[in-house]
Amino acid sequence: MSAGSKEQKGFTYVGFLIAVAVTGAGLAAFAEIASHAAQREKEAELLFRGNQYREGIASYHKLEGRYPQSLDQLLKNQGTPVRHLRKRYPDPMTGEADWVVMPAPDGGILGVHSRSEAAPIKTGNFLSKDEAFQDAPRYADWKFVYGPPSIPGTSGLQPAAGQR
Repeated sequence: MSAGSKEQKGFTYVGFLIAVAVTGAGLAAFAEIASHAAQREKEAELLFRGNQYREGIASYHKLEGRYPQSLDQLLKNQGTPVRHLRKRYPDPMTGEADWVVMPAPDGGILGVHSRSEAAPIKTGNFLSKDEAFQDAPRYADWKFVYGPPSIPGTSGLQPAAGQR
């Protein structure tokens, strides 16, 4: 075997190691981007589902004049064909139907929020009904509440769409 052939084998091996390292770095960057996109998708779903609960509570309150005692009351109202909520949505951040229920001052459910302590990617550019979420440090601080101004103790809470 000649000396030149050994040098070429070493060069090929180093080239292969560099190619593997570059490919690994590229895949890691892609995984990071994909993870970020998945979290943004979950955030959008959290906003949708949370607002569904807020609007369901508002609808129930307008019809009944009081807050629902359970989230199940939003699904089917006794004696009327009104559904205030299409279905029980799971929290997209935890993957479970484990929303934290926020009690109303006079009893019942005022709103819901996620149990997730993770930091959100979205920190601005919220719709006016969700502007209280601006710069919130965790998803659990995104509180979807309905508080009409006529009920004492609910000032400063975000009303449902159409209530502003």
